[in-house]
Amino acid sequence: MIKRNDKILFAVACALVLLTAVLQLLHANDVLRFAAAAVALSVLAMTVSTGTEQVGSHLSSGATGVLQAALGNLPEVLVCAFSLRAGLVNVVQAALIGSILANSLLVLGVAIVVGGVKHGRMHFDAQPPRLIVSMMMLAVAALTIPTLAAELHTPASTHEESLSAACAVLLLVVFLASLPFSLSADPERSPRHAPPPSTVDRWPIGLAIAVLVVASLSAALVSEWFVSALEPAIEALHLSQAFAGIVIVAIAGNAVENVAGIRLAAKNRPNYAMSVILNSSLLIALVVSPVLVLLSFVLGGPVFTLVMPPLLIAALLLTTITSAIIVTDGETIWIEGVALIGLYGMIATAFWWG
Repeated sequence: MIKRNDKILFAVACALVLLTAVLQLLHANDVLRFAAAAVALSVLAMTVSTGTEQVGSHLSSGATGVLQAALGNLPEVLVCAFSLRAGLVNVVQAALIGSILANSLLVLGVAIVVGGVKHGRMHFDAQPPRLIVSMMMLAVAALTIPTLAAELHTPASTHEESLSAACAVLLLVVFLASLPFSLSADPERSPRHAPPPSTVDRWPIGLAIAVLVVASLSAALVSEWFVSALEPAIEALHLSQAFAGIVIVAIAGNAVENVAGIRLAAKNRPNYAMSVILNSSLLIALVVSPVLVLLSFVLGGPVFTLVMPPLLIAALLLTTITSAIIVTDGETIWIEGVALIGLYGMIATAFWWG
């Protein structure tokens, strides 16, 4: 049975999609179209989150975490693909790294603060998060190689596209190799000092899948409108492409994790919260980035490489190391979340001017 809150969410999502469509057809103010599309994307992401949770209620816990993280990145992939076709390479670079920063610092920080203030010290099984951050360190190292090759002017620097394609394929191989563990892992196992997970009023599997399909198709449509208004809105607001990608595009494209991870922490389910939030960052590095590299060869726009600005790579390394330190002991308190949010604010400020 669909709850009243879910019905309201679906109604709001439909209304926002229609509003965005009308503004697009009327060629309304660029900033207004951009804002409407961003809000619509966020609400559609919440709809995807709800549908994913319902589909996940028919699956194992590990499969649910992977499914939630994978579908949570769908708006991000769509926005970046349309941005690449429009030639906004700087926005895509910043959005990808910004998504990892937002998930690993901002969203994780807010989830820890919310859970810590509401439930006190939160305990979770540290083994799955430790594996995720270990894989994340390997992924960051792989993303760093093309940048180092270019900055150090090695012989590989003249083959950026080929090197990026090779790294992309290898990252996807690593992801496929990690799937058996991810699908069999149970984020809710061995929780200490935590109540049993709350039950979900399950929908029929057909209804849950239908909601996911409709929301995903709507997200694809709104993503194209979002990108069409992105560049003129950036110019009108006098924002740099780097700041817009790191903050605005990253947060709008990852609203699923923003909502799902915080909600799970508020419900005192830190194991699931860690799984969803950290898996999302890992999938961006292991799947979204390499997929976009390979797609760029056929999208018709510029070829996307993994050669990033050095400051983005440095911010990525600092973020991965910090999040690893936070999760390695299997417990969190709210002040750790405040520290993560503060670090995110410092990094975002560094890109305000470009």
